[in-house]
Amino acid sequence: MLTKKHLMPALLVLICLLYATLINPSGSSLAGVPGLPAIFAVIFLIQLLGFSYAWWARTERFYDLVGSLTFITAAVLALLLNPGISVYSGLMAALVMIWALRLGSFLFLRIADVGEDQRFRKIKQSFWRFLLVWTLQGVWVSLTSSAALVAILSPTAPAFSGIAALGFLIWIIGFGLEVVADQQKAHFRRNPENAGRFIRHGVWSICRHPNYLGEIMLWSGVFLAAVPVMQGWQWATLVSPLFVVILLTRISGIPTLAHRGVSLWGDDPAYQAYLRDTPLLIPRFPARSRAAKN
Repeated sequence: MLTKKHLMPALLVLICLLYATLINPSGSSLAGVPGLPAIFAVIFLIQLLGFSYAWWARTERFYDLVGSLTFITAAVLALLLNPGISVYSGLMAALVMIWALRLGSFLFLRIADVGEDQRFRKIKQSFWRFLLVWTLQGVWVSLTSSAALVAILSPTAPAFSGIAALGFLIWIIGFGLEVVADQQKAHFRRNPENAGRFIRHGVWSICRHPNYLGEIMLWSGVFLAAVPVMQGWQWATLVSPLFVVILLTRISGIPTLAHRGVSLWGDDPAYQAYLRDTPLLIPRFPARSRAAKN
């Protein structure tokens, strides 16, 4: 008997394909299929192939890497399907590929160093739960990249505009913030003296989740850079930065880390002070955090 858990993966794929059909720029196609729905189909096919191997090997080691490579594949495919490729579409593709290459390699090296990803310990023992997780990665790639893919597929290059320039600038700032935050935390963790401690220096002193702030900024920048080509249903790609915000602040990002932080350091006066004095996500300038530096 089919239940919700059996139907959910297929339902999510259908919703994403419908969304792609609504926002698809005219003029591009793959084997007779409109460009963006075809790219979304490839996105989910890659996840299915990744899941097939992961289920056989009972491993999650390549999960994040496959996600990042899917972003790159989608951007490259969009470029190839654009009948009027331009410098603008190339720049939009570069925003996606540079971010995905950096994040994918960072996450893969981190899991290679740490070993098992605790998120998947129970999930990978259930076929349907594991399949759903891989399907959700396809949803993440599809929705998050949708504004960029519409811009890359656009058959006409827009004239220079202030809002696009602002988008590129915000992407640069957000990308830089995410890279610095990840590197500072990685360096902190490599120091044996910091075992069992939490980071509160550098960009981690201006807010408690600077890497997530950078992520939100860069995808907001991508959307703004894509605005000049938006028309009709394509304005629905506002879902791209909004999805990132919801994902990181309400679903798998901040809530998970907040719970872990309280379980590890909830009774530590220094951690309580850090929570009290350091903004969650939006920095205060000048920073008024009184948390002591490590």
